[in-house]
Amino acid sequence: MADGEEDFSSLPLTDRWVHKVWKVRKQAYEEAAQAFEKTPDEYDPAFRPFIQDPSLWKTAVADSNVAAQQDGLAALCAFLKFGGREGGVRARQHAVTSICEKGLSSTRAATKASAVEALLLFIEIDVPGPVIEEILPVLSNKQPKVVAAALNALTQIFHNYGCKTADPKPVLKILPKVFGHADKNVRAEATGLAVEFYRWLREAMKPMFWGDLKPTQQTDLEAQFEKIKAEGPAKQERLLRSQQAAKERAPAAGGDEYGEEGEEEEEAGEVDAFDLAEPQDVISKVPKDFYDNLASSKWKERKEACEALYAIVNVPRIKDGDFGEITRCLAKCMKDANIAVVTQAAQCIEMLAKGLRKGFAKYRSNVMQPIMERLKEKKVTVADALGAALDAVFLSTNLTECLEDITTFLVHKNPQVKEGTMKFLVRCLRTTREVPSKQEIASIVECAKKLLSEGSEVLRSGGAEILGTIMKIIGERAMNPHLEGLDDIRKTKIKEFFETAEVKAKDKPKPPPPAPAARGPPPKKTLGAKKAPPGLKKASPAAAAPPPEPSPPPAPPAAARPGPAGNKLGKPGLGGLKAPQKRTLSGPAAGAASPRRPAAPRVPSPAFEPEYEEEEPIPASPPPKPRIGLGRGGLAGRSLAKPAAPSAPVPAASPSPTSTFSHMERAELEELRMANERLLKQLDDARHDRSKLTSEIQELKNQNAQLIEDHTRDVLSIKAKETQLVRARSDAEAAEQTNERLRRELDRLKRALSKAEAALNNGGGADSPVSPSLGFRALSPTHDDGGIYRDNALPPSAGRARQSFASTLSEEKENGDGVPHPRKMAPPESRYAGSTASSGRASPARGFRRDISGGDDRDIRNNDSASGSGAYGGYGDRAGSRLGDPPINASGAPATSGMESWRRAAEVTSQLKARIELMKAKAASRPQ
Repeated sequence: MADGEEDFSSLPLTDRWVHKVWKVRKQAYEEAAQAFEKTPDEYDPAFRPFIQDPSLWKTAVADSNVAAQQDGLAALCAFLKFGGREGGVRARQHAVTSICEKGLSSTRAATKASAVEALLLFIEIDVPGPVIEEILPVLSNKQPKVVAAALNALTQIFHNYGCKTADPKPVLKILPKVFGHADKNVRAEATGLAVEFYRWLREAMKPMFWGDLKPTQQTDLEAQFEKIKAEGPAKQERLLRSQQAAKERAPAAGGDEYGEEGEEEEEAGEVDAFDLAEPQDVISKVPKDFYDNLASSKWKERKEACEALYAIVNVPRIKDGDFGEITRCLAKCMKDANIAVVTQAAQCIEMLAKGLRKGFAKYRSNVMQPIMERLKEKKVTVADALGAALDAVFLSTNLTECLEDITTFLVHKNPQVKEGTMKFLVRCLRTTREVPSKQEIASIVECAKKLLSEGSEVLRSGGAEILGTIMKIIGERAMNPHLEGLDDIRKTKIKEFFETAEVKAKDKPKPPPPAPAARGPPPKKTLGAKKAPPGLKKASPAAAAPPPEPSPPPAPPAAARPGPAGNKLGKPGLGGLKAPQKRTLSGPAAGAASPRRPAAPRVPSPAFEPEYEEEEPIPASPPPKPRIGLGRGGLAGRSLAKPAAPSAPVPAASPSPTSTFSHMERAELEELRMANERLLKQLDDARHDRSKLTSEIQELKNQNAQLIEDHTRDVLSIKAKETQLVRARSDAEAAEQTNERLRRELDRLKRALSKAEAALNNGGGADSPVSPSLGFRALSPTHDDGGIYRDNALPPSAGRARQSFASTLSEEKENGDGVPHPRKMAPPESRYAGSTASSGRASPARGFRRDISGGDDRDIRNNDSASGSGAYGGYGDRAGSRLGDPPINASGAPATSGMESWRRAAEVTSQLKARIELMKAKAASRPQ
């Protein structure tokens, strides 16, 4: 074994790293960790093999031997701690998945700790995103212990680096899945991760997954959240390498650190669902009939359309798109007579504004004024919905954009609208993060002062609250000028609201400019500069000699009067040459210094005082007198020779050009100021006109949209009426056709009936068994057994037989048969002729047909006479039928054509009637 160990140690480190003997691998891991710790910097050759082949870490962190695996993870931690970013990024894609699957779920506590530390170091050297992306697929592992360990690692990552550095959105999306896991340990780790998220995100995380949890899980989480609420805001415990470098570069300043901490805490409270959610496309989900239902005359349909839209836009974040038409329709709903529609439309506007945020600013002009007009509603639920919609719209814009509408409605004639607008303004002042400008503050204060004189206590208190909130923003000192003229009672009320107001925007006093404090003594300036005050520059002693040259205009006066000539060489504002003249006895040194003194007491041109106050005396030099003090040395020399002569003319001659020039300068300055004021006024007027025109344009657009919608609705209504008219016409034409067909059918039936009666009457004659009265009654379709011509001697079936017979005749006439022809009636007779045992049903039919077709009219009449029937006879026949005596024919034999004929006729008539009824049923079922 000793020889083997010596051989193993002689192998290269990379060969021992993948050796089949675990002890050799373990020794290689330990050796590599020690080498990493001893390296002077990240460019040491010890890191090179692992940078060139980062797959070596995959085998080390997933070693089959737990002892070797522990040392492999320790070596990885040393590599990440002492190595550079390049090696860590290369090793990340090979090692993270193996760490999650093999290292985090290890039974050894040291191995687990090293695995978590390795993941944290992978994040520290770069960014958290790639590491989290590598961990998320592990949550779908089949082994519950691996999933639980991965969740615990995610909890540690967010606990150390926070949700500002590590993006929580990918992990929040998979929380419902792990909360529904079958293993209780996985669910417990998911609960811990959710609690950690709550430390950073608070209520903003709930829309991401809260609705997918079971009620019991929600209850348990709420109990855990209550404990977190008592704690302060979460802070990042570990910094990335980039953050560490930035912190080292920044000097440690106490005030700045406090300011940064305050900003961080403020930002931590700003995390909301909008920042975490993904944008959703809602325009494609709007129902196609949304606009039609919203323009319906039924309020329920309008309300259902708004409810459908609310269900679509009720998402944390909405993808930007064209919502102009939707916002115009919702703004129109603000004028709806039904408050349920108004409330639902206001809620839709609120959701749109919250989901779009800054993207909703372009639609503010469409909805703000209609909402504020509807503030006259006294019902609390409607007012609350309108106020929430206004607040959401304000969050998408700023106070500057909304202030014009607010000030307009603060003077509305409706007190309810005033009150709602006043409350909205107070909420805007509390939530805005930008300090209003002086002009905006002046307009707000003016409107608030008007509210202080209102008759309603609510409006007076609202005005005081507005002023108190403004005072909280800009400070008491800046607010004092605006409170002049108010009585003590109102000032006290404003002070109370000032003390209780909570605002997010505070006007910090501007610190004094640091530049003058750092400069110290003012820079030296040359006196001979001909340009404006900004052109003054520093002058060196050597540069003091040349300035007398740029003085060609004052040459002639200089010859006569050196004093004024010296003044002409300087700037036009040097009107204090009298002082040097009074110091003529001071000698050359005084002559050199005296020209610099008069700049301080100079009175005629105060506008140019700063440029001479910065001047410093030029050191005296022995050059010739004309060059000392920019030509003023000659004036000093002349004063020594003649002390009294120049004193009188200098004060008279010197101030005149100086004062004249300064007056010109002043006049020009005043003109420029007036021009500036005039331009500013024109600019304000132009802005006012522009805003007025913009509002008029918007109003015209709204009116145009209203007219277009009304026109569209009218066109649709006209088309609907035209469609109804066309349908009614078609129905009328169909009814007329049906009536005409029925009329023709009735005429045809009448003609057939009349022909049948005529044929029957012509064929029977006066001596026929069927008398005229009986025949009429038998063939008439309108008389039955209950008629006035009812024959009580006949059975009830006889009347029905007569009706059927008449109907049969009409039907045969319709089919073209006309009156029954003898040849057509013959076949049934021939059918019964050869039968001696004919049934009782057949014999009457044979006799009846024989009487009609085969017999002679004379025989029939004789037969009727023999039976004792006259013109209206047949009574004896009928009587004989009732008494059971058969009729007697001409030959003296019993006549069988009497009763049997009538019975057969009744049966045939019944059959014909059934056929007629069947035809009528078919005609009724025929499509119109």
